[in-house]
This record gives sequence, C-alpha cells and structure tokens, in this order.
Amino acid sequence: MAIPTLSPEQLHSARCAATLARRARADFKMRVRQGNLTLSEALDLASCDDVLAHVRVIDLLKALPRVGDKRAAGIMERLDIASNRRVRGLGRHQLAGLKTEFH
Repeated sequence: MAIPTLSPEQLHSARCAATLARRARADFKMRVRQGNLTLSEALDLASCDDVLAHVRVIDLLKALPRVGDKRAAGIMERLDIASNRRVRGLGRHQLAGLKTEFH
C-alpha cells in the first residue's frame, strides 16, 4: 500500500492535529504527576477519550507519585501487561488490577 500524497494544507492540518494530541497527552500525564487525577480516574478518562487512550501504560504509571522505572516495570510484569501496551489495549482484568494496586 502506497503512502498517499498530501497537499500542503493537508500536511499542515495533520501536523497541527498531531501537536494538539501530544499536548493533550502531556497535560494528562502532568495532571496525574501533580496528583490532580488518581490512576483510577485517569484510566476512566482515557477510556472515553481517543487521544488519551494512546498513552503508554508504563508512562502513565511512571507519572504517578513515588513510582519509578523499577516499580512500574514490576507492576506491569505482575499484571501481565506488555511493556509497549497502551491504555486502550488493556483488558478488563488488567484495568481492575491497576485500579486495585493504587486504590
């Protein structure tokens, strides 16, 4: 499948949309980092928002206070979540496990 050729206007529009999505995901993680959102609230919010659903689970965990690389990796391994999994790809048992871990 060939990559479609985009007009300059379409390229500009795509770049703007990508920038807005990155900013929304960064703001989302910052709200978690600052304690304005709990993990449970963040997971519920991401399940309703297509942009936020693309956040990697490991990045969301590391945004939590007192969770670093090692603790996040341990939680992911214990709950059998792949390291490249995004919030949208979590199963119901994985979601429940994450919410239980940080209730």
